Amino acid sequence: MNERQNRIETALRARFAPLVLEVVDDSAKHAGHAGATEGGQTHYSALVVTDAFIGLSRVARSRAVHEALAVEFVGGLHALALTLKTPDENVTVTFR
Repeated sequence: MNERQNRIETALRARFAPLVLEVVDDSAKHAGHAGATEGGQTHYSALVVTDAFIGLSRVARSRAVHEALAVEFVGGLHALALTLKTPDENVTVTFR
């Protein structure tokens, strides 16, 4: 796990107390694309399953995650693919 991935996981755990959390560095898949840097750590995917999303729309969930990771976006995080679910929603996605 790299430094940014660790910080992302730490921030998401602190903010949402997820039951399921998977964060994957997809940077190597985006080499040469906009926002990609030679050192990587720019493109990620995240699966978050938490009670904190109950009653929130997909947009509200995404906004909450982006707010929790605002420092990372300012610091070079370029793209974040999100799968955001409540425990009652069917979760069939895995990144590993």
